[in-house]
Amino acid sequence: MEQLPLDVSSLQETIGYVFRNVSYLNRALTHSSSSNELGVKNHHLLCNERLEFLGDSVLSILTSEYLFEKYPECPEGELTRMRADVVCERALSRYAASIGLGSYLRLGRGEEKNGGRERKSILADAFEALLAAMYLDAGEDGKETVRRFLMPFIIGYLETLPDNGVSFDYKTALQQFVQQSNTDELEYETVCESGPDHCKEFEVVAKINSNVVGRGKGGSKREAEQRAAKAALELFGVEQA
Repeated sequence: MEQLPLDVSSLQETIGYVFRNVSYLNRALTHSSSSNELGVKNHHLLCNERLEFLGDSVLSILTSEYLFEKYPECPEGELTRMRADVVCERALSRYAASIGLGSYLRLGRGEEKNGGRERKSILADAFEALLAAMYLDAGEDGKETVRRFLMPFIIGYLETLPDNGVSFDYKTALQQFVQQSNTDELEYETVCESGPDHCKEFEVVAKINSNVVGRGKGGSKREAEQRAAKAALELFGVEQA
């Protein structure tokens, strides 16, 4: 059995970023329960709480920018809901678990004994602290460095959400409309896929009997299909534009 915490060099390989000042990374991985045991003055400066504070803001601005650009038709309320979903404790702890972050944490004896490495709140806080550590270490390139690391997690989690930015199920509504005729056949076709992996855009057309009746774009095929269905409903006067 490997001794925990693991050496941070393997974590740097996993996240694809090598720290110039590894003290940032070590601080991000140090839970307050560990620094408290040192019995020194200002032990709160030796744990990841301050980095967590900064990381929360970095996470929020990058996520907000992505959602703002990717969902131009969504009102403020929808954007707020989506952001809350992808930066909540459950989501952050999942991101942390996917890179094995718990195995690198420096915990106090009590937290170690009580399963702190798997505790969602600790993992979520450490993930935010890691973002801040990368942001600070990368200097002028901090924001873009964190963006490249973070966005695959955000985009992947958005894919698991039921609406993915669309508050009404236009595909179901269009299917119900088409079913009024026993002879009509509805299908969706992806006609274009562009952009880097962390920022894909898809274009989909909705077809009835091979005739294009709607076209939509989105950050996922599912979102693009929803927008294509919405366009088709507007064409038929079922849904107001």
